[in-house]
Amino acid sequence: MALLMYKATHGTAPSYLCQLVRVADLPGRRSLHSARTNHLLVPSVKLFTVGGRAFPVAGPTIWNSLLDNVISAPSLSTFRQRLKTFLFYALFPDIIGDPR
Repeated sequence: MALLMYKATHGTAPSYLCQLVRVADLPGRRSLHSARTNHLLVPSVKLFTVGGRAFPVAGPTIWNSLLDNVISAPSLSTFRQRLKTFLFYALFPDIIGDPR
């Protein structure tokens, strides 16, 4: 899912997926902290059990949970490497320590 979100934010995913992704950096948010990040808007849902699993909700939720250095990767290969490292540390925090 994170890989699809990277492709959707960079325009390399299919167009129907790119249309579902909205960046939190909107013109009215220039003074907010979220205007300087690569975070995405998570739409509200009425039924979290069903709506929370939909791509427009689950994708931005996963994307926003990633570290900034993972999200801001300059290339797909760098993103995959940083994502793998992030997930490794998330699963095994006691081995090496927290990357944050």
